[in-house]
Amino acid sequence: MLRRARYHLAVFFAVIGPGFITAIVDNDAGGIFTYSQAGAKYGYLPLWTLLPITILLIVTQEMCSRMGAVTGKGLSDLIREEFGLRTTFFLMALLVLANLTNVMANFAGVASSFEMFHVSRYITVPIAAALVWLLVLKSSYERVEKIFLYACIIYICYIISGIMVKPDWKVAAVRSVQPVLLFEAGYLEMLIGMVGTSVAPWMQFFLQAAVVEKGISAKDYAESRIEVIVGCIVMSVIAFFIIVACAGAIYAHQPRDIQDSTDAANALRPFGQFAYILFAAGLVNASLFAASIQPLSTSYTVCEGLGFESGVNRTFREAPIFYGLFTFLVVVGAGAILIPGLPLVKLILVSQVINGALLPLVLGYMIILVNKKRLMKEWVNSPLYNLVAWSAVIIMSGLTVALVAISVRQLFH
Repeated sequence: MLRRARYHLAVFFAVIGPGFITAIVDNDAGGIFTYSQAGAKYGYLPLWTLLPITILLIVTQEMCSRMGAVTGKGLSDLIREEFGLRTTFFLMALLVLANLTNVMANFAGVASSFEMFHVSRYITVPIAAALVWLLVLKSSYERVEKIFLYACIIYICYIISGIMVKPDWKVAAVRSVQPVLLFEAGYLEMLIGMVGTSVAPWMQFFLQAAVVEKGISAKDYAESRIEVIVGCIVMSVIAFFIIVACAGAIYAHQPRDIQDSTDAANALRPFGQFAYILFAAGLVNASLFAASIQPLSTSYTVCEGLGFESGVNRTFREAPIFYGLFTFLVVVGAGAILIPGLPLVKLILVSQVINGALLPLVLGYMIILVNKKRLMKEWVNSPLYNLVAWSAVIIMSGLTVALVAISVRQLFH
């Protein structure tokens, strides 16, 4: 029995990477801003959403991971084979557009976090873009994955910051299990934003491609499933501490809207310079992390979907479209932040609208694919799992429609 436990533990550490990284990077610059805003304006009230969000995330991520392990193919590859090139091209075009604006938002996070330490964006953004580009271009998949896993560790900064604020843990515990609905536009918008920032289309494509690239097979899948679930839970724990930190530092003194994540970091100054630096360091890490993953995810997805060679284990000559698209996203995403007067907030809203239009389609295709016995054999969804999965799609679709409506209204006002 002990030997069997050691074997499963060894396999778990061998397959760790794709699920954990995908879930953690969900806390990017936009996600951190969303959770910070929730805590600053509504205190501990939004904490109850983290449990259903975690369940939704686990359902979607587990299906992608399972499809990758069983079929040995990425999600966009399967969509092209089963639904045709026209459908795939349409999805890929929307994904590139949405992810380009997401990359811009994360380079903006790099700029604003370093500007808190009085370092100009005209220095930090080009350096960050160069580091991201060189990391992917000059490394193997194994090395890139190890660096991303080390980056995951730095998210502990938010946990320490949350503890240093000394929030009301009793209230936080109660609010975590007590649903509270306020029928006001701001609160509903915040709830929709929290769900929208947690389950994004690019995540599904990246996770399945990463599972395939790592070579995880059906026989390793039991451990891979655990890794996916652990990653989703850790993501929610980090989100919990971001909300708690802002509830204790901002809401407890004067509930208010914040303009960006740097507002949240500055609010921690009265609790000690260390708390402020930790929150800012977490923002730098999250922004750089996501600025690496999102263009990489897009390149994997588009190349798989359209039949081009892809993967960081290949050279530029072997996969020119893969590296060319990655370079384009990094250069344009970083370069846009250096343009004076760029309406970044509107760009983020545009990306939300596109993500909102794309997400229900992607989730629907995923469930249809994972139930095809010809593809998945005995690994198809169980009836109970299908019930949970379709319920997740219905909930996500409803929230997404509301998010699109709110984003469009903000975009034109």
